[in-house]
Amino acid sequence: MSRDTSDLKIISQDLSEKGSVVMMGFPGSGLVGSIALQYLVEQMDFTHIGDITSRFFPPMSMMHKGVVNAAVRIYEKDTFVAFVADIPIHPMICYEVANGILDWLGDYDVKEIVTVAGIITNEPEKRVFGVASDQDSVDRLEDHTIILPMGSISGIASSLLTECKLRKIPCMGLLGETVNNPDPRAAISAIEVLNQLYSFGIDTSPLLEQAEEIEATMQRLAEEVQSAEAGPQKKENLPMYG
Repeated sequence: MSRDTSDLKIISQDLSEKGSVVMMGFPGSGLVGSIALQYLVEQMDFTHIGDITSRFFPPMSMMHKGVVNAAVRIYEKDTFVAFVADIPIHPMICYEVANGILDWLGDYDVKEIVTVAGIITNEPEKRVFGVASDQDSVDRLEDHTIILPMGSISGIASSLLTECKLRKIPCMGLLGETVNNPDPRAAISAIEVLNQLYSFGIDTSPLLEQAEEIEATMQRLAEEVQSAEAGPQKKENLPMYG
């Protein structure tokens, strides 16, 4: 089923089941949500069933082996649905995107929604913090996350949680503790919570190897920058143009 508004276009097959669990991962702090959900759909062999576009999305597409993918994609397996995005959602359109997705899901009587995102603490533990749209969902998260007692969240995760609360759709937010760099370790922590909640049994060791490679690359870059800044500066007579 396709839905087209002035703000959002969803082109997708119908969901095969009603009462599904819907997971969402959009880029944000540490890219936690997009890393976690993309890894999940690949490891569990989800089927790509649809795409989302918008006139407000940046003009960017990701490619894999020469094939262009839509920046926001919909996947499904059994009673689980995943929305995976490669682009951040601008704060000015979070409301429209959240409502457009929930309007489309309204025909399928979803069981609950889980949004995965990052939260910057600059601490090394890689904990997962939990927040939800209702007390029953908070109770489910208590054994698996650290419940945020007070504070605020922003971005598309906030819009989804708020709109779900207004629509009385159970919604849980998993916020992986991260720094503001691509953070597969934080994504691993979020995946482990999903494993506990839904008995997925996803093996995260390949993602841990990627984390180690990313960390090694970033360490080399930091050392190169530090070395360049500490080295002698040589004045050169550069040509002038214009």
